[in-house]
Amino acid sequence: MNFKNLHQQVSPLLICNVWDVTSAKIAEQLNFKAIGTSSAAIAAMLGYRDGEEMDFSELEYIVKRIKNNTSIPLSVDLESGYGDNPSEIMSNIKRLISLGVVGINLEDSIIGKKRTLLPAGQFSKIISEIKNQCTKENINIFLNVRTDSFLLNQASPLSETKKRSKCYENAGADGIFIPGITQENDIKNVVQDTHLPINVMCMPDLPDFEVLTSLGVKRISMGNFLFDYIYNGVEMTINTILKQKSFTPIF
Repeated sequence: MNFKNLHQQVSPLLICNVWDVTSAKIAEQLNFKAIGTSSAAIAAMLGYRDGEEMDFSELEYIVKRIKNNTSIPLSVDLESGYGDNPSEIMSNIKRLISLGVVGINLEDSIIGKKRTLLPAGQFSKIISEIKNQCTKENINIFLNVRTDSFLLNQASPLSETKKRSKCYENAGADGIFIPGITQENDIKNVVQDTHLPINVMCMPDLPDFEVLTSLGVKRISMGNFLFDYIYNGVEMTINTILKQKSFTPIF
């Protein structure tokens, strides 16, 4: 089953978000149908803050190592595209496709002094130009468009998300990713307002997978929360070793 069709099943596609070869190989061994990179986790692993502080070539290297060591579909979190215009973003997408990547995430917010939403119309034009270029060059990649109205606590996040989802659907998006949405009624509302598959992300109060399935969600992501959980555990374990003056806690 190709990557796009994985978004059309009764049960949502559960994406294991990975940051290196080891995490990707574990996901494959556990029979995940697909994996996706976490930009925040990769940034933290390399000593950067999230928000395109690293060079695209550094992301590209990590993606190449993951793809060379796994065989399941890989989607890449491209953040805002690592480019100042659709042409530069498209160039980056082509480089990822050459590695075997089948999907990307593009987000409608940018990080300066703080993360801010781009105007919906401006971002829609970027999506449209990218999709048109893909069509012209017969490039097949799943464009999962992330909208950050909930993540950034906008005044009316539901109405803003619905407006943006419709704009991005019309511009050619293949899926809509809404990090930060957790309330069942909100999720149901956005699912019913678009023909595109809706992607939600791990949050403390996100409903369980069975409820998300009943609401019509088609994709579930882990974000950087798995990475954070693991390294919080590493810190706790090392701290225990120091207190006990023994390696017993790791055996």
